[in-house]
Amino acid sequence: MNLTENQAAPAFSGPTDTEGTISLNDFAGRNLVVFFYPKDMTPGCTNEAIDFSRLKPDFDAANTIILGVSKDSIARHEKFRAKHDLKCLLLSDEDGKMLETYGAWGEKKLYGKTYMGIIRSTILIDKTGKVRKVWPKVRVKGHADEVLSVVQEIA
Repeated sequence: MNLTENQAAPAFSGPTDTEGTISLNDFAGRNLVVFFYPKDMTPGCTNEAIDFSRLKPDFDAANTIILGVSKDSIARHEKFRAKHDLKCLLLSDEDGKMLETYGAWGEKKLYGKTYMGIIRSTILIDKTGKVRKVWPKVRVKGHADEVLSVVQEIA
């Protein structure tokens, strides 16, 4: 599914490493940044999660929750959080349903080989539950800062 701006965000629910099972409804009245990333403890994913964690006080001030999503298990998320002192929620989508619903699962290419995997992307859902911005195929460097600037515009 390809999300478009101003559409209602698709419902989701899933287990997190710190908050138990959460759903989209839990964030009503607050903005939600959902960043989809391929794998805990890999360089790009680690840098992205650290960048969002570094900016958490600024996101908090803008009434915004940060949620990282990958197919990693809760146990792996717990290790990832502890090793890098992460401040954002981490949701485990082991069956890939949320990834597919949000358009973050698809064909990728590496060294001439094509395979299915998680597409690094970010979705901003506003406090009314509408998709405000979609960042497909994210480049990590500077991304969290860019997302924050958009969040601050709508806060």
